[in-house]
Amino acid sequence: MKLYFEAEKFVNNDKGSLKNRIFNAKLSNSPKHVYALVISTLKYKEHIDVIIRKSRLKDVPQLKKLKVSDALLSLLVQDFLFSAKGRIQSGKHPIKEAFLLNKTRMQAELTKLKLKHKVKSVAELPLKEGFDDDETPVRWIRVNTLKTSPEALFKTSYFSKLTEVSSLDELDGPGKIYKDEYITNLYGIHPRDKITNTQAYAHGEVIIQDRASCFPAEILNNDPSDLHKCVIDATAAPGNKTTHAASFVAQHDGVVFAFERDNQRVKTLKMMCEKATGKAKKSLIHPTHADFTTVKPEDFENVTGLIVDPSCSGSGIFGRAIEDASAEQEKEETDETRLNKLAGFQFKIMKHALSFPKAHKVVYSTCSIHPHENERVVVDLLSDPEVKEAGWRLAPKNVVIPSWPRRGWEQEFTSLSDGDEAKGRELAGGCVRAIPKEDGGIGFFAACFVRDRQ
Repeated sequence: MKLYFEAEKFVNNDKGSLKNRIFNAKLSNSPKHVYALVISTLKYKEHIDVIIRKSRLKDVPQLKKLKVSDALLSLLVQDFLFSAKGRIQSGKHPIKEAFLLNKTRMQAELTKLKLKHKVKSVAELPLKEGFDDDETPVRWIRVNTLKTSPEALFKTSYFSKLTEVSSLDELDGPGKIYKDEYITNLYGIHPRDKITNTQAYAHGEVIIQDRASCFPAEILNNDPSDLHKCVIDATAAPGNKTTHAASFVAQHDGVVFAFERDNQRVKTLKMMCEKATGKAKKSLIHPTHADFTTVKPEDFENVTGLIVDPSCSGSGIFGRAIEDASAEQEKEETDETRLNKLAGFQFKIMKHALSFPKAHKVVYSTCSIHPHENERVVVDLLSDPEVKEAGWRLAPKNVVIPSWPRRGWEQEFTSLSDGDEAKGRELAGGCVRAIPKEDGGIGFFAACFVRDRQ
């Protein structure tokens, strides 16, 4: 029952990001496991409450005697009725035994709910406004060219059986694969495809990585005339962007310096990097436990490119809408003060990145949909006297995934364009945006800063 006891305190309203609260807490269970349980409980909370009320679960004498909280009851109902396994994840325990005394009544109430809404499964039950399905519409996988090639991968037993389709709309079921037109060596499959069961995944030959998350390394390295042998990933954990960047620098014996300030997350970073490179290419990446803002630029005179993906509101990530709607924290998530505080840190870390002596290309990115953390940070940087004096500007559209249709918001560049629509459009062209779900994955923003080679 320890899983439920640990998850219990996160169900009720509280300030701050649910994910941050769970992942920063000291838990004996996996934070991912606890987060998934709480998110699913919040997702179906409206229906769970109906079942608890109509099955009179709170009136069960044994549960009353054990002083089981409403939050704990909700978690138990979620796992018993709304999870794929349909069982309580616990051995013998008085609370579990008392809870299951009413299982027939609870199952009957769930059946009534399905009939009422004319659905066959819990996944089809309508969700309260503000909630959304937190499943990705496409599972993106990147071929890790540090260990294999697309040609070799598609000769293996699992991948050779997949049918290639020409559009994302055709990924309507397992067994199909789509080659992305924007990101090198990236493929889309149906979320129900069991990619994690393959040898290729186990050996690090394919890496699950959202398409938008691939933007930074692609933007940094997609110009054949501008090759980077020495790059920095400023905020590297968990490591997907780091290993993606490494796949480019490996082509010309380069190196990626990866920084992570959190002592737990740096362990994840090192593990991910080792899995992606293997022992033979381990020297490609130098994971370092350090706060990037304390790193001295003069110690990295050979660095020419940087990726900066700092802490943000995470408003483009699936599940955020679920926790906000449940806790009625929409105001907090879009609160000017909070977003401006995040933007202040984002500006600080980016300005530090722009101070590296030989750097001539820096990619800034967030998984936020808010302009406060995106275009406005870019505008503040471009308006900064020291940044301007150093010669930094936004890259032209033709080097920032030019065929990607969704660019930065032109209206946010008014202060720099002096009302010139063409100038605003040019500045926005140096940025890309992705809308959650609609663009096949998470919400994302990236901007590319360039200057003449030093």
